[in-house]
Amino acid sequence: MCLILQPYGRAVLWRLRHNTGHYRDLSGDFFGFAAWDKPVLVVKAKRPMPLLSRTCSPLTFAGIVAATALSLAPAVAFALDLDPTVPRQVSFGGSCVKCQLSGRKLAGSRFFGADFSGAVMVGADLRSASFTGSDFEGADLSRADLRAASMEGTNFAQARFSDANLAGVKAVGADFDKADLTRAVLDSAALEGSNLQGVNGRGASFAAAAFAGADLSAGTFDRASFKDARLPAANLSGSAFAGADFAGADLMRASLRGTDLSTARGLNQEQLNRACSDRATRLPAGLIGRPCH
Repeated sequence: MCLILQPYGRAVLWRLRHNTGHYRDLSGDFFGFAAWDKPVLVVKAKRPMPLLSRTCSPLTFAGIVAATALSLAPAVAFALDLDPTVPRQVSFGGSCVKCQLSGRKLAGSRFFGADFSGAVMVGADLRSASFTGSDFEGADLSRADLRAASMEGTNFAQARFSDANLAGVKAVGADFDKADLTRAVLDSAALEGSNLQGVNGRGASFAAAAFAGADLSAGTFDRASFKDARLPAANLSGSAFAGADFAGADLMRASLRGTDLSTARGLNQEQLNRACSDRATRLPAGLIGRPCH
């Protein structure tokens, strides 16, 4: 193991590199991944620290950590342990492909420019987390708690969100291409301009969600709820909505071309008069679609 202690503004940067290339989980005031793909722990300090770089054995490593702790006391308090609880307000950047973070408590965490593609975060607590310009393609977030998370412009293509709670998320412009949203809760979510092409949204709840300009084409939304959802100018072309609930939904200029709504519930003629249908649109008995010009 290599320990490098160096100044980082008014903080101390601990950079640990393992010869095996595997990551170790650390807890502290700041935990993340630097741009050079190495785990980092930043510990706030009140004075600059000299640069120290050396290769050390586990015993030497422990001695340096202990000596540093004494030199910084009481200005600094930190912990290096393997407890699965990661503290609030942690920040992640760089690369952590296929990380194992299932069940972790990451509420309030910040992900900026991070590559977490293929990461396993099943059941993780990510309430109010912030995802900025990050890549979670193929990540497994099944049963994760993402309530009130901010994920604008983040890539979640082919990610798994089955049974996850995303109520109140802000995901404007996010990419959910071919994601699995089975039974996920996205009530009151802000999804304007987002990409949900080919999504599996069976049994999902999008009640009161905002989809203005979003692309929901070629998806499967059987038994999903769109009650009071706002879908102006959204693209629902070619998607299936067997048993889906559209009571109170706003379909102003939404594209229903080739959409199967034959067994959808809660639709009325007034909604369809505001939407854009074609000859391939399948509607419940008694309702008529209107083309847009």
